[in-house]
Amino acid sequence: MVVRGELKKLGLHYIVIDYGEVDVLEVVSEQVREQLKFALAQSGLELMDDRRADLIGEIKKAVLEMVYNGNWKNEINFPEYLSKRFNHNYSYLENLFLEVQGTTLKYFINTHKIELVKELIFDNELTNLEIAQKLNYGSVVHLSNQFLESTGLSLSDFRHLKLKKPDPGRGDWDVINQK
Repeated sequence: MVVRGELKKLGLHYIVIDYGEVDVLEVVSEQVREQLKFALAQSGLELMDDRRADLIGEIKKAVLEMVYNGNWKNEINFPEYLSKRFNHNYSYLENLFLEVQGTTLKYFINTHKIELVKELIFDNELTNLEIAQKLNYGSVVHLSNQFLESTGLSLSDFRHLKLKKPDPGRGDWDVINQK
């Protein structure tokens, strides 16, 4: 919403391609580009338009596809998958991600896996074992430890929360994410 608002203020026409990614339909002058860059920075966002940024965007997209749409039972692990998909050593991808994003690729992956775990728990259709298997955790203990580390709650405590299904768009996960 911030990006859309800033693009509208500058009179730019755009098409939303994917989460966090837009295609501006006109040629943007350097002055307008700098205004957009400054406005986004004020909101904690960054304007990225180089090859490294494109690669980071593709890595994020690949991770999200694997987490939310992946066939986990037959999938190779993230480092192998990303290395093969982008034809780069995983160490290079990790270092680039950390440099550009300011966080590790492992953290990005784990954060999205935990978000999916939360959704699956709230759907209440799968057991902890089934969730661990679906998301390719080695065991329920591994899933439990990572969940506790990330949220400050055990899987069973989270499962017993008497909350309606949260809407991340409203920030409902914020209470749960605070340790």
